[in-house]
Amino acid sequence: MMKQWEREERRSPVAMPSEEFRSAGHKLVDRIADFLDSLPQRRVTPGESPSKVREALDANRALPESGTDADALLERAAELMFDHSLFNAHPRFWGYVTAGAAPIGMLGELLASAANPNCGAWLLSPMASEIEGQTIRWIAEMLRYPTDCGGLFVSGGNMANIVGFLAGRAAKGGAEIRTKGVDGRRLRAYCSAETHTWIQKAADIAGLGTESVRWVGVDDDFRMDVEALRARIHEDVAAGDEPFLVVGNAGTVSTGAVDPLREIAAVCREFGLWFHVDGAYGALAAVAPEAAHLFAGMDGADSLAVDPHKWLYAPIEAGCTLVRDVAKLRDAFSYHPAYYHFGVEATNYFDLGPQNSRGFRALKVWLALQQVGREGYAQMIGDDMRLSRAMYESVAKHPELEAMTQGLSIATFRYVPAGYSGEAEYLNKLNQELLTRLQQRGEAYLSNAVIGGKYALRACIVNFRTSLGDVESVAELVVRIGREVDGEIRAGLN
Repeated sequence: MMKQWEREERRSPVAMPSEEFRSAGHKLVDRIADFLDSLPQRRVTPGESPSKVREALDANRALPESGTDADALLERAAELMFDHSLFNAHPRFWGYVTAGAAPIGMLGELLASAANPNCGAWLLSPMASEIEGQTIRWIAEMLRYPTDCGGLFVSGGNMANIVGFLAGRAAKGGAEIRTKGVDGRRLRAYCSAETHTWIQKAADIAGLGTESVRWVGVDDDFRMDVEALRARIHEDVAAGDEPFLVVGNAGTVSTGAVDPLREIAAVCREFGLWFHVDGAYGALAAVAPEAAHLFAGMDGADSLAVDPHKWLYAPIEAGCTLVRDVAKLRDAFSYHPAYYHFGVEATNYFDLGPQNSRGFRALKVWLALQQVGREGYAQMIGDDMRLSRAMYESVAKHPELEAMTQGLSIATFRYVPAGYSGEAEYLNKLNQELLTRLQQRGEAYLSNAVIGGKYALRACIVNFRTSLGDVESVAELVVRIGREVDGEIRAGLN
């Protein structure tokens, strides 16, 4: 009997005839369009327990022995995702620095997967590699960063920052650091106390250990104290340590604070240190005229991390590292075994980062940048910041809410019962439980921050679907749940 692979026309189980593919695709796009239209009427999250979600999935069932109709599978998958997910595209999702995906980005993901280029080597992805390079130049242009810089797309903010960190380690650690490693050297990296935890991962991955990170104090606006930075560098040099890198924040995740980047750049020049800017959240606000002044000095960075899946509203994953001198990326990551000599004058991205096989992350960003344009992004990012200020002002007017901070598009505040003058720890406990209930109920979605020891509710708006009515609803919602929780806690104490 003739086997399937021996036949003149092979019929693989995973293949789909073109008409079946068209039909399934059209139905799925219609389903997605209906879902997007329904978002304002939905809860931000169903607030289900892990066991409830696993039950809906039937998580313990065995792998099917035979195949299932594609239409049925796609319908089932859509049902699972649309009925049991937290929706960062919802107009009232402000919990984390994650944007809902722009529709053109969704279509871009489909197109990218159709060509399915491997963006590690140019020969495997000629047009995709050139699109990635153009997109990097456009992002640099938006940020007023040198457009002849190098860079690449990565998974997100953590990896974008880690790539910059590793480039700095190679550039300032000497030629032998990649072959001999740290070898007992006391390399030191500096950042403000408000810096994201990526810095600890980077120090660990780089072989320096987390104790190599020097956490510098901040001022009343949560910006790095530059004189404290300079003093700590002097102290470490005197102790025989080797400072090599300073991180400046272009928008912290807790409060949206932007460090004094120009002054930090001057310190780095003074001591010959690598200047890395963590702009994963906030750097793209530099395109908005009302915020551009906050980022003065960012163009002096040796490396810069940004997250297009934040304020460019791209589908996840889309992080990006920019490096002033592309040779520094090659010095940090390039190896050339014989089978990697492709013999073309082109950018091979496996030379510029930790991955060999790479997906086509740039296409969705490239499409959106052209659909929207610089002015469109300036408008949308500016709107997000204005809405955040409107939320802060609305909260500040309510007698049972304490407005705490507002920076870029992040507002923090907390609930304080009318007339309360007791222990601060009670307010922390109260607001923690308040946030848990608010998240579970799904009327809106916030996260938390700790501001000067105070547990605060935190709203970060990177959401092109949010309106003024949405943000002005927050005060009454928080107060309603706050009164409920306060009453229950007090009743339990009596």
